Amino acid sequence: MKNISIRPYETGDVPAVFEAARESIADVYPWLPWCHPDYKLEDSENWIAAQLDNWQNKTEFEFAIFAGNGTYLGGCGLNQVDNDKKVANLGYWIRSSAMGQGIAVKAVKLLAEWGFKNTDLTRFEIKCAIGNVRSQRVAEKSGAVREGIRKDFLEFHGKKHDTVIFSLEKEI
Repeated sequence: MKNISIRPYETGDVPAVFEAARESIADVYPWLPWCHPDYKLEDSENWIAAQLDNWQNKTEFEFAIFAGNGTYLGGCGLNQVDNDKKVANLGYWIRSSAMGQGIAVKAVKLLAEWGFKNTDLTRFEIKCAIGNVRSQRVAEKSGAVREGIRKDFLEFHGKKHDTVIFSLEKEI
């Protein structure tokens, strides 16, 4: 995939997010519980409405990822923002039909560039469950530094997971 772009979510993105999430449950749900088997259109509506508020309050910055032809490919964002420490979590997901094309790596680079330019944040952390090898490869290919493993850090599906921590730091 040559051309991708990212932009803040809009209300009109609801159908595309819903379609991509439903398509991707088998791949995404093991690592991101929000993309669950009972995912409904209402979940997309509520999430996007929350993101519009979060953007206004500068508590999260979530972006839609699009192909050059306008196809919705997934999402990426800065969340868990800690303005005092100038750090945020950087997350991403790609719809199943677009996986394995380098889209997430390009999106991470675009997001980090935007974040360092448009916020006071100086550090982005990427946290991947140890079993989520695909996400770890994205972090590595995007230039993030692997810092280590944190025991039982992420919890989903009622189970704690050892977590690989990567970081991207603003060049000063």
